[in-house]
Amino acid sequence: MSDLELSVAKDTGRAKQVPGQWFARAMLPIALMVLLLGFAAVDRGVLSPANLLNIAQQTSYLALFAMAQTVVILTRGFDLALGPTVSAVSVGTALAMAGATAAGYDTGSVLLAGLGAGFGLGIACGLFNGVVVALLGVSPFVATLGSYNIAIGVATTLSSGRPVQGVPELFSQIFYGGNVFGVPAAIAITVAVGILLQLILARTVFGRSLYIIGTNPRAAAVAGLPVKRILVATYVLCSALAALGAIMMTARTGSGEPNLGGSLSLQAIAGAVVGGTSLAGGRGGVGTAVLGALFVTILSNGMNLTRIDGYVQMVVLGAIVIIGVLLDRLRLEGRQ
Repeated sequence: MSDLELSVAKDTGRAKQVPGQWFARAMLPIALMVLLLGFAAVDRGVLSPANLLNIAQQTSYLALFAMAQTVVILTRGFDLALGPTVSAVSVGTALAMAGATAAGYDTGSVLLAGLGAGFGLGIACGLFNGVVVALLGVSPFVATLGSYNIAIGVATTLSSGRPVQGVPELFSQIFYGGNVFGVPAAIAITVAVGILLQLILARTVFGRSLYIIGTNPRAAAVAGLPVKRILVATYVLCSALAALGAIMMTARTGSGEPNLGGSLSLQAIAGAVVGGTSLAGGRGGVGTAVLGALFVTILSNGMNLTRIDGYVQMVVLGAIVIIGVLLDRLRLEGRQ
């Protein structure tokens, strides 16, 4: 890959410098502050240290999933199966650890068995999606909608529809109860993953290739990029990040939950899109995913504290996704 191609790829990941761009970039941080202060006016508990820490921890999970979605959205795709993948990984991880414990293995081996099963399932889901999308030419919507149902079936069948017990206490202590220099484990892991992913997107051929493919797939193929292999790797990376998030959430619940994924697919897409990742591909990154995840988390947290009905919250989340897509389209039209 030539230096010129790398330069083009790097530029595609950044917004063009246009008058008033500073205001567009400041809109989300301003909206975050308005949202937080608005909920605080209704319930002062929103700004309590305990709730702010809770928001940070909840954001760490959603940020991981939003980063996972961002990776595939950069290439003009998305992963509807992310939520069910989380459920399947949670169940598989717990079953592997329970089985290893029953077989008499030591705690270290039990943890390795759980991590191996969890990441193995996650990578398998991503590989399936990648092969169907890149090699078979099925649209990401249809491919991941199909794997959505497959993953739900796997999670439900393996667990018989019930929580899987047998998660060792040490597992929960490491991935949930532990801390790194006083920072809760979930936040520390997400920060480390975010830094690593940002380096991959900004400093590696693979990362820059995602921006080229999302901006112009035909140009990427003409430039000699192995587009199909990159797309497969992209979906594998997405599901691997989802698997990590699932493992962390399993440590929090202390059991394998077949319904753990819930509405995470929509929440992750909402976080990525609201943050500024373009569904048209070629624009976005770790920063957009984190900001979007923070917005969705604050909104959800505030609605819970102000006792807004859960069904109404689903309506609000769906509306946010639509608004985010409309704003993205307006941004694109303004640059043309």
